[in-house]
Amino acid sequence: MNDAPEKVKTALVLPGGGARGAFQVGVLKALAELTPHGQPNPFSVISGTSAGAVNSVVLASRAQNFRSAMAELERVWGHFRCHHVYKTDNLTMLKSSLHWMASLVLGGWLVGTPKSLLNNAPLRSLLSQNVHFPRIRDAIEAGCLDAVAVTAAGYASARSSTFFEGSTDLEGWERTRRLGKQTDLNLDHLMASIAVPMIFPPVCIGNEYFGDGAMRQATPLSPAVHLGADRILVIGIRDETGEKTPDAPGDPPSFAQIAGYMLDTLFMDGLYSDLERVTRINEILDTLPNDCVQVGDTTMRPIDTMLIVPSEDLRVIAHKHREELPFAIRALLRGVGGKNKSENRLLSFLLFEKAYTRELIGLGYRDAMKVKDELLDFVNGAAVPRLFAPSWIKKDLSAFT
Repeated sequence: MNDAPEKVKTALVLPGGGARGAFQVGVLKALAELTPHGQPNPFSVISGTSAGAVNSVVLASRAQNFRSAMAELERVWGHFRCHHVYKTDNLTMLKSSLHWMASLVLGGWLVGTPKSLLNNAPLRSLLSQNVHFPRIRDAIEAGCLDAVAVTAAGYASARSSTFFEGSTDLEGWERTRRLGKQTDLNLDHLMASIAVPMIFPPVCIGNEYFGDGAMRQATPLSPAVHLGADRILVIGIRDETGEKTPDAPGDPPSFAQIAGYMLDTLFMDGLYSDLERVTRINEILDTLPNDCVQVGDTTMRPIDTMLIVPSEDLRVIAHKHREELPFAIRALLRGVGGKNKSENRLLSFLLFEKAYTRELIGLGYRDAMKVKDELLDFVNGAAVPRLFAPSWIKKDLSAFT
């Protein structure tokens, strides 16, 4: 345990995860219900990537009233349909399939190379109507927020770029393959952060094309640390129940299984590496007489972290709702996944249907309520462990707790 400082700057980190981002909404809904009416957002810094970036920016744009922000997020996520995110009509999907096939056969000649598997123009329209970017600056000037950060990956520079809007005293940073730049956030930053490679098209910002921020984000806690966080609440989107090794090899993994595996790795593996790194640094700093150590121009200080992840397997939940997908998407997944359950991981990222997202919101709410006392202590600045994780994940973090 550590004695919390008088004034603690708490950050919220929301990793990506496609439709799994609904789980984050459930956790934050529980926290909103545990805080008094009319209270502003409890986080000084909010940092998000991919779907987590959407949740982050909505929270920041409504930071002056936390419950109102969560009501808006729940309304949107609770009424999602796939056609709100990407075009699902049969004609569009047929054209996309034929384009990919022709491009592969002809080497891009005559038809050109496709930019992505799915067209997410509907999502851009939805976000343009529901996210009010000027309100972020209003929240910062009102003292309800220090900064909000959105991370994307630059294809030309091959580095992780964090675009943040914050108070004027905050400075950017530049590290190997990592960049932090203060700017006025807009819709392009958000669309770039959620541009999952191959699935959604890249977005041009300035002179460079950007894609999903998780691609180069080896240190997902870094933006929050650079922006001054003393403690970080992380809401992940993957349960940590591993699958048993089969008795026999079986069939080779399908394209859907490999794609889902890659997305799962993309969104979450860097987080656990970063958590372990922070834990090791904390252990070293806690052995020293002073909590903080000056290394060149950098002040190293202990960072408290709390991790909440699903207590249930989201692949199982997704499989239960797979028939709610539009026919064209079901046909696509069947084509790349075969007749087994190998596509469930990919399905859990793409299933933007309200029955599924509502179930994830409910799961997030229940999981947060199981640790409500610890969650409130963490957010309110009370003394907390250096790293807290709920009982259903402690065994998976035993190597560095």
